[in-house]
Amino acid sequence: MSLLRSLLIKGSESAALARLVRDRAFARRAVRRFMPGETLDAALDAAAGQAALGIATTLTYLGEQVTDAANTAAVARHYLEALDRVRARALPCEFSLKLTHLGLDLGRDVCVEMLERICRRAGETGTFVWIDMEGTPHTDATLDVFRTVRARHPQLGLCVQAYLRRTPADVETLIPLGAALRIVKGAYREPRALVFRTKREVADAFERLGARLLAPDARRAGVRAVFGTHDVRLLERLRARARALGLAEGAFECHMLYGIRTAEQRRLAAEGVPVRVLISYGESWFAWYMRRLAERPANLWFVVKSVFA
Repeated sequence: MSLLRSLLIKGSESAALARLVRDRAFARRAVRRFMPGETLDAALDAAAGQAALGIATTLTYLGEQVTDAANTAAVARHYLEALDRVRARALPCEFSLKLTHLGLDLGRDVCVEMLERICRRAGETGTFVWIDMEGTPHTDATLDVFRTVRARHPQLGLCVQAYLRRTPADVETLIPLGAALRIVKGAYREPRALVFRTKREVADAFERLGARLLAPDARRAGVRAVFGTHDVRLLERLRARARALGLAEGAFECHMLYGIRTAEQRRLAAEGVPVRVLISYGESWFAWYMRRLAERPANLWFVVKSVFA
């Protein structure tokens, strides 16, 4: 892992740095490159714009590590409102959330109750919900909550992180469930022994996981394979593997972030690959944004330009 990436990830965990930076004009200008706004209205309008281009979206209300019961309940109510508003506007949106935003640190039962409220409404509105994977202190609890809630609400998927050495074993337990799985590379600061360290190792791990989700037994189980990456060469290798297996372009989905590789998003969609754009919103954007910079430090150029704008 590069020193710059390590510093950015460490910075994402700093409450003091967040307070210092979040309200600065240059930071808000920079983050607009990757986030249409802080409000649900801004996210819905951006989703409508993507839908007009034939591209579906996934919405994420930013926040994590909530340890107040009232705030956790407010987050759940927000998602219920958002689900209703997506239905009212007939938008092709799904939702993605973090379990620590729903009270996982308050206790498993609290989190399960909140997530089930959201999944019930999602079932009523015909919407799919994803759980984002967080740092390794929460991995086992996240898997447990996912299995518990998905048993009653099949419209629930899980994000898995390619850089974790444990992920292939976790995936093997999830494939027989026919789970919807979204692979990402991963962007948390973890002990060296738990993760692959170099970009090449992580990309290779991602490719192996992607190939596993395309395998015949995973297809028969009903696995929904989603590849969350902007690494176009990696996507093309997985497309080639899918073609070699005789699979159609729709055998997997590609999920990318709002504002990143927009031309590639549209190209892939035009070529028949199902594409979703992840639209994040909310006031708690600092940690999320720092991790996005850590994934692609070249994006620091947008911050520099914003300082002098």
